[in-house]
Amino acid sequence: MNILNPISTIMTPHPICVGAHESIAAVAKLFEGHKIHHLPVIEEGSLVGLISKSDYLLFRRGFNNENNQKMEEEVRLNNFQARDIMTKGLAKLEPSDKINVALEIFKENLFHGIPIVEDDQVVGIVTTYDIIKHLAEDTKSYAEYE
Repeated sequence: MNILNPISTIMTPHPICVGAHESIAAVAKLFEGHKIHHLPVIEEGSLVGLISKSDYLLFRRGFNNENNQKMEEEVRLNNFQARDIMTKGLAKLEPSDKINVALEIFKENLFHGIPIVEDDQVVGIVTTYDIIKHLAEDTKSYAEYE
């Protein structure tokens, strides 16, 4: 993998997104129904935030784990919206930005997903998993052991 290649060469195109006013129950269905860990949040077609699976799990389980709290949890899932738990201060990249820029952002921050936008429209997402996957699949990337 050449880290000077555009990020578009390794991003996941057309990621699953959620509307800012969707319920947390809708967010739960997306996380449970797809093998994803990051959900870009859009409003009127533009990126406004990102929900990580950790954000969702903290919201869902961070309050109470008692069995008698099931009804309260159900109420929260249906009465809070995606915008209530999303991260707003995002790093975002354009498809032409280089992979090394994403590496630097991941290194300096505590998040693991960066939305890829073009004219403020989500066109992809790159995660630390994408980078690891491409490094593992690259036949030119290898280590020699003695």
